[in-house]
Amino acid sequence: MSESTTPEPADSPAAALGCTALFLGLAAATDLWPTLTFGLFPVSLIAGGLAVVLGLAGVHYARRGIGRMWIAVTGTVLGAIGFAWPVALFLTLFAPVAP
Repeated sequence: MSESTTPEPADSPAAALGCTALFLGLAAATDLWPTLTFGLFPVSLIAGGLAVVLGLAGVHYARRGIGRMWIAVTGTVLGAIGFAWPVALFLTLFAPVAP
């Protein structure tokens, strides 16, 4: 038995945070396509919020050498865009109009 059984940082579940954030961010950012906006409204809110949270956790662990930084940052940015678009759309549709 010449192999070590000690876990490495790449074996940590924290390495998957950036990848999960990236795919959730992509799911949230598909809401920017005009024909899918209202159909994916709840998906983009949930997936965007989760992508931001998991992406920031991925950035935290990537600074410590576990996982990839660029994947976590990309997932965080896509999640923030995917979350902000429906919120901005909702606020502009239902904002009071001044006389």
